[in-house]
Amino acid sequence: VDLLRYNLTKAGLAVLIAPDGSKGLEMARSQRPDVIILDLMLPGLDGHSVCKALKKDPQTEHLPILMLTAKGQPEERVKGLEIGADDYVTKPFSPRELVLRVQALLRRMRSS
Repeated sequence: VDLLRYNLTKAGLAVLIAPDGSKGLEMARSQRPDVIILDLMLPGLDGHSVCKALKKDPQTEHLPILMLTAKGQPEERVKGLEIGADDYVTKPFSPRELVLRVQALLRRMRSS
């Protein structure tokens, strides 16, 4: 989390961090961030459940979601994209690539 915060902040992005899935869902609904980076293996409410809930809610369905997870098997990637993720990055990852993917999601969101 600290590595993500550092690199995203260095790229000029504001960062909010949730300690678990339930808090993340609550923060996404109340603060409506521009992009969500979502781990699948969260305490409490897992990342798949958070993604599904966000995509079913008319107020948050438009929020781009990048899944960042250690689950890199093809079936896991497909499942993540099927439930609404806009991008999927597996650990270990390049911090620079992650920042560029977030920036690409932001560009797509702003142009739509």
